[in-house]
Amino acid sequence: MSTDRPYDNTSRAEAALATRRRIVEAAGALLLAEGYHAMSVTGLAARAGVSAQTVYNAVGPKAAVVKAVYDVMLAGDDEPVPMQERPEFRTMSQAPDRTSFVRAYAALCATIYERVGPLLGVLLAQGAGGDTGLQDFVATIDGERRAGNTNALAALDRAHGLPEPFDRERFLDVCWTLTAPEIYDRFVRRCGWTHPMYADWLADALVATFEHSCPPTTPTEE
Repeated sequence: MSTDRPYDNTSRAEAALATRRRIVEAAGALLLAEGYHAMSVTGLAARAGVSAQTVYNAVGPKAAVVKAVYDVMLAGDDEPVPMQERPEFRTMSQAPDRTSFVRAYAALCATIYERVGPLLGVLLAQGAGGDTGLQDFVATIDGERRAGNTNALAALDRAHGLPEPFDRERFLDVCWTLTAPEIYDRFVRRCGWTHPMYADWLADALVATFEHSCPPTTPTEE
């Protein structure tokens, strides 16, 4: 009778995840304290108590580390759950009408920037310069934000429908611009706004954008 047993690699996977978390946490602290350009993989490895090769194996090169830090801050955890499947997004989809939905989406965006704002403030303040890794990071999060805007509009359409006519592309263009991290950074860090002030402004701005994307119809003569 065979005594072979299936190999259980649970402990190894858990250890690898713990190492990755330690690296990402250390990277977040370094980025906030010193900025992107001052952080090196060697310095990060020393801070996390691992080798530089472990950083590459567990997370990746410097740009990948920054993206990992950003993703964890954005979601609030490191669970592999897409934003549209998270409770905040589902709650937004349960809003009773279009205006409430748009305001709930603004609140979600504001919550995200409350989480990632300090990191993005550091990264954007220093600028990408000639660093292709940081340039790619900025381009990636811009694309992800546009996808998020599109997903939110699709969820609104499913929940309440969109009026006709409705200029989808205009709404997405303006929404993508209004939710840019640079605007949050300008208002909150550079102008000294509180987070609630920003959240209220964004809600009003997105509702106005939605209304302006619904051109009034010309009444027909009877």
